Amino acid sequence: MAEAPEQKPPGLSFEACLEELEKTVKELESGELPLERALELYEKGVALSEACRKQLEEAETRVEILAKREGRIQVEPFRPEKT
Repeated sequence: MAEAPEQKPPGLSFEACLEELEKTVKELESGELPLERALELYEKGVALSEACRKQLEEAETRVEILAKREGRIQVEPFRPEKT
């Protein structure tokens, strides 16, 4: 019986989560996996990707730009430039 896919441990940093996602993708890209292992890795990758996305969203809501206007520092919400 196959093991359950590994879940993101609580408290895993964004960087550690992203590193684990990169390792998972690299292993999937090798193409030398049995179907069941590939599915497990895919599920793990989706979970890691979602965890990274959530952490980025949380960080974006916390980012503020300090702008000096009329001799005062005002806090403005972060608005990413659209490219």
